[in-house]
Amino acid sequence: MKTKMRYSWLVCLLIFSACNSWIDITPADRLNEDMLFKDRQGFEKAINGVYVGLVDRSLYGRNLSAGIIDLMAQYYNYGIGSDLNSLLGAYKYEEQTIKDAFQAVWEKAYALILNCNIILEKCDEYPEVLPGVYYNLYKGEALALRAMLHFDLLRLFGPVYNETSKTTECIPYVTNTDAQISPLLSAESVLKLVIEDLNIAAELLKDADPIITEGVRNEANSSGDNSLNYRQYRLNYYAVKALLARAYAWEHDQINTLKVAEEIIAEVQVEGAEIFPFVTHAAAIDISAPDRVFSTEVIFSLYDSYRETEIQEKLFLPTLDQVYTFTSKRLEFGRDYSFYASGDDYRYDIWADYSNAGKLVKYHRKFEDVTGSGTEKFNKMVPLIRLSEIYLLAAEYSDDFTTAKMYLDKVRNSRNCPSSTATEATLKDEIEKECRREFLGEGQMFFFYKRNARQQIPNGRFEKDSDSPTINMSMSNYVIPLPDSETDMRIN
Repeated sequence: MKTKMRYSWLVCLLIFSACNSWIDITPADRLNEDMLFKDRQGFEKAINGVYVGLVDRSLYGRNLSAGIIDLMAQYYNYGIGSDLNSLLGAYKYEEQTIKDAFQAVWEKAYALILNCNIILEKCDEYPEVLPGVYYNLYKGEALALRAMLHFDLLRLFGPVYNETSKTTECIPYVTNTDAQISPLLSAESVLKLVIEDLNIAAELLKDADPIITEGVRNEANSSGDNSLNYRQYRLNYYAVKALLARAYAWEHDQINTLKVAEEIIAEVQVEGAEIFPFVTHAAAIDISAPDRVFSTEVIFSLYDSYRETEIQEKLFLPTLDQVYTFTSKRLEFGRDYSFYASGDDYRYDIWADYSNAGKLVKYHRKFEDVTGSGTEKFNKMVPLIRLSEIYLLAAEYSDDFTTAKMYLDKVRNSRNCPSSTATEATLKDEIEKECRREFLGEGQMFFFYKRNARQQIPNGRFEKDSDSPTINMSMSNYVIPLPDSETDMRIN
């Protein structure tokens, strides 16, 4: 990846908007950069700018959350046409519209990685302006953000990870801030660097992050300085450990995945002092202000001012299909079959009926804004990591059936569902079903299938008895080709 014309990001950070293009640099730009980092507030603006960039529609503001990644996980009925949804659902990665979509993912992710690298460089260049916990805090978050972005690029563009494929060259791991071209590294090497960055970040944050002693602090500071508040919207200490658990799972490291997952559970689920408590019955089904994202248990999320218009209205409105033939963007759960294990499931309550001309469909309201007291804590939240994922990883990687089932049932019971009837033979399938119920709109299910090299997954176009409920997945369906711009640059 060639990091070109680095300084345009300064403009983006200062106006808190996503950066869409690069500009030429002049000697004065270096002075502007130094001025930005002359005090702690400058670092705060810089790191906030990265978080704002993550909400770009090409990244977690749609494509890598409820959008194209969930479509590839067959959550949606994608039709059989030539539109982006239909092509993605059929894994037609050679089509130009799909190439353009993943080109945007690649460019935006590496632009933000570059920003992280500059922040890291400046942390060590100007440590004197970062008093108390702030050096560890900003450096830890920047390292974790760099690791998270590289990890998701690996999960997209890298191979299905195994002992044979892990030596395959896939993406660069960019740590420089100049115009040097970073080499393509093997999947194994990228994953090693991801884990290394996350471990260093965790060490930095464990002595600095107020979430450990004071919780999420999901409210404004009366003094007006919120730099240590709203820890659910930052890559906090526990979010970094959760990313570590994900990375170890990708590596198929059973021992470390379980170790980290159980550490997180032990630390954040102390009875009576839970840092991320499971959503309560009252909050989940509240008539006037239901918490449909189960916000209390979200370990890391983004704040998206346009969540309702750019995610809910673009993906989940029942009126998206004017003729109600369950084509295009129709969700699989809108069909007349049971997806949930219990009608009392809090996740089932997220759905609502919509009737038009005698046709009844269900539509999903996870990202629909609600009014009422307290809703400001979750109305704009886009969850990226939640507590249930950690329990499900612990269930998946435990080598003791009783313990694994206990973790699975903790998630089910916390959703107002009965304990599972899973046996040792069916446990993995039951964990998969629970993941599918949990992660709708959050961009994780496709990666679950890829990590487990699933050869069959649910069919997003399953509408009637004559349709197959599953589709066959070749391993190539899981691997997005590198953008043409990247391969062309390396050839030339």
